[in-house]
Amino acid sequence: MNNLPSDKTTAIEDLKNLLRSFRDARNWKQFHTPKNLSNAISIEASELMEHFLWKTDADIDELLKDPLVQSEIEEELADILCFCLNLANVLNVDIAQAVTDKIKKNDKKYPVEKAKGQHTKYNKL
Repeated sequence: MNNLPSDKTTAIEDLKNLLRSFRDARNWKQFHTPKNLSNAISIEASELMEHFLWKTDADIDELLKDPLVQSEIEEELADILCFCLNLANVLNVDIAQAVTDKIKKNDKKYPVEKAKGQHTKYNKL
C-alpha cells in the first residue's frame, strides 16, 4: 500500500485531548468505562441507522437533500467518533496506528486484483 501516512497526524491526538479536557472539566471520567463507552458507540450507531431504516437508496438520496436531516446525521457520526476516541483514550490506544495497521492487514486480505468491485469476504475471494 503506497498511500499510507508516513507520519501520524496530530489531528486525532488533538481531538482525543479535546475530548479528554471536555470530560475532565465535567468529572465524567468515572462514567467512561470500556463497557459504558462501547455501549454508547453501539447506541449512537443505532441512532444513525434509524435515519435510513426502511428507506430505499432513492429515498435516502432525497432525504439527504434536507439540511436538517444532513445535520442530524452529522451529529450522530460525531457522537460515534467521539465515543470511539473516548474509548481509545481509556484503553490507551494509538488510534492512528491501529487504523494504519488495520488497513495494512486488509490490504493483504483484500488484494486489489481479487477484491476490486467485489463485496465478497476475504476467505471466499
